[in-house]
Amino acid sequence: MAIRAPNPLAGKGGRLMDDPCLRRRAATVGRLDGLGGLLVMTAENRRYLTGFTGSWGAVLLTPAETVLLTDSRYVEQAATEAPGCRVLRHGAEWSQTLGETVTGMGLHRLGFEKENVTVGLYEKLSAALPGTELVPTEGRVEAGRAIKDDGELQSIRSAAALTDQVLTEALELIRPGMIESELALALELGLRRNGAEVAFEIIVASGPRSSLPHGRPSDRVLAAGDLVTIDMGARVNGYHSDLTRTFALGKPDSRQEEIYQVVREAQTAALAGMKPGMTGREADALARDIINARGFGEYFGHGLGHGVGLAVHEGPRVSLTGETALREGNVVTVEPGIYIPGWGGVRIEDLVVLRPTGVEMLSSFTRELVVL
Repeated sequence: MAIRAPNPLAGKGGRLMDDPCLRRRAATVGRLDGLGGLLVMTAENRRYLTGFTGSWGAVLLTPAETVLLTDSRYVEQAATEAPGCRVLRHGAEWSQTLGETVTGMGLHRLGFEKENVTVGLYEKLSAALPGTELVPTEGRVEAGRAIKDDGELQSIRSAAALTDQVLTEALELIRPGMIESELALALELGLRRNGAEVAFEIIVASGPRSSLPHGRPSDRVLAAGDLVTIDMGARVNGYHSDLTRTFALGKPDSRQEEIYQVVREAQTAALAGMKPGMTGREADALARDIINARGFGEYFGHGLGHGVGLAVHEGPRVSLTGETALREGNVVTVEPGIYIPGWGGVRIEDLVVLRPTGVEMLSSFTRELVVL
């Protein structure tokens, strides 16, 4: 069963005039490098190319057309969300329908996303496509996703603003005697109440547990004198935000103040120095060199940041292994941290977009140490 999705944006000759998905598909086709087509199954890449938000589907992208293969649950939805795509409802075995489609289109070399295809899936594809050479590829879609257009930035800005707002409102709730999981629930409810989805499992780690960079909320009771780290984000129109702040529950002691200021100094240097053209590793060094010089280098184990968009962790990588140059339009986190086992930790994380000469802040929550 095939459905041609309605195409309300089509102009003369059926051309989509202002559809960002059409532009994205055209750019990706330009990166096929001799392949007859590209099989896309990663959820974020599928949505980026077609607009389809269902949980299951496979996109067959070729220079001639784009086929969106899905099951009976999503055929009607796909026809509405993916204008300009040929929507196919597959039979009992989706790979058989894919094989018949590829054969009918005369494709002899088909790329697939090597980072997201298991051995089992590769075997299934090989069996369904005996006459087609399967070629592993990487970055064909992600190269486009790394540069955010105005519509994407608008959604990310909205997500970041909601995150700032909900965290600000929650400050009135945080007090000694509160349970970490209780605080995480209040933050989640705040996001949902404001019309956003929760971008990822909210991190709340207090006292000695704040040394856990990704500490899941526990039944620990917040106590006076604690550092409390909260890492949270919203998702709006599929696009994420990511924000971390560490708070002092009561007047901080001298060591807490010192470590917070080192982290803040490192982040400030990175925000001031990051610009297009430098590699992720060079950007990471802007903050890491300060933390190293202050004697805390062994306690900063993760990278300075990561790309954010349809996935909360995507390219480019801003870390010791980030060899790719940053580009204008990249949206990345800047999140140095110091984590001392048995004592606690501090992280300050903001979301920025790369501009021609530096960065533009997308999050606005104060970077001063807030004492609750």
